[in-house]
Formats: sequence, structure tokens, C-alpha cells
Amino acid sequence: MNKTFVLNLVAAALAAWSAGAGAADAPAGKTATAIFAGGCFWCVEADFEKLPGVLGAESGYAGGNTPEPTYQKVSAGGTGYAEAVRVTYDPAKVSYEKLLDYFWRHVDPTVKDRQFCDAGSQYRTAIFYQDQAQQAAAEKSRDAILESRRFKVIYTEIAPAGTFYVAEEYHQDYYKKNPLRYNYYRHGCGRDARVREVWGSAAH
Repeated sequence: MNKTFVLNLVAAALAAWSAGAGAADAPAGKTATAIFAGGCFWCVEADFEKLPGVLGAESGYAGGNTPEPTYQKVSAGGTGYAEAVRVTYDPAKVSYEKLLDYFWRHVDPTVKDRQFCDAGSQYRTAIFYQDQAQQAAAEKSRDAILESRRFKVIYTEIAPAGTFYVAEEYHQDYYKKNPLRYNYYRHGCGRDARVREVWGSAAH
């Protein structure tokens, strides 16, 4: 048998096996996305990636109008953008409503244009909806919290998502890449302590 023919058969078999293995590893069913701003995007990303049904999260910028925002520009303020996170999830395992509930209980919605030790509109809390269903769900979840009379006012913005810009690579999975710095920042900023103070036993 011709050696070239045999090698081609082996190569084809390996290619077919690789394709099959990749397909088996791919997540089943459809995925969806949701965009939230809750102060430092390192922390929001880390929180959402712990939630079952979430497939991943990306740090980025949302809510502004000028093209191509950078961390240096956004963190300086005045761009209209907020540090935000785009969450990719499996709707068969976790609902958008569950994501909303999880979001609320990881932030302080009672303050305007700041979160914890970070001040400025770039650190505001926001739910950036991508369609009418997300808008309705976000407004319903906010109204339910207000009706519970837990808070007198909620400053969290509910606004159209517009373009989401993925942040620079060194910001992605920062809590994994730089765990010591990340934990020092999170603890020093008082994020978890304030969330417990605001939400009590309802905090996640």
C-alpha cells in the first residue's frame, strides 16, 4: 500500500477524532449574555464566575459614547463609561432573573457614582440591558427591592447596553493572575464588609 495514502488516512482519522472530541467538550445548548457594572470589574468578574451556570465573565467598559475606551481614560473619569462585566451563561442552568438577584446582593445600590473605596461615575452600579425582556426583568427586580422597603432609594442605573468594549488583557481574570494583590485590594476596599452591612443575611 502506498505510504502517502496510509499517512493521509491516519491524518484524516486523527482530524475526525479531534473534531469529535472538541464537539463533546463544547457546552450543550444555547448561551446568553448579561452586562453589569458594580464598581471594580475585577471583583464583579470574580463574583459571577463562582455562580453555577455562568460559563465565564469578561471585564470591560459600557455606558459611554466615545469609541475605543481604555483603562487609563475610563479610570480618569469623564468618559461616561463604567467598569462593567459581560457575563456569559447557560439559560438552562441559571436564569437572567437569578443573575439579577445575585448582582444586587454583591453591590451597594444605595450610593451614587461610587462603590466602596472607589469614587466616580466610572464605578457606578448599573444593569445594561440588551433587549426589552432584560429591561423589564431588571426594572421588575429593582421595583421589588424598593417595594420591600429595605432601601429608600436605589441609584443603580438601568440603561441600554450599547457597545461593550472588552478591557485590556491584563484585567481579565485578574483575581486568578494576581491573587495576592487582588485579595489585598478587595479586603482593603471593604467590599465584602459593606455588602454584609447593606444586605445582612440576604447578602450572597
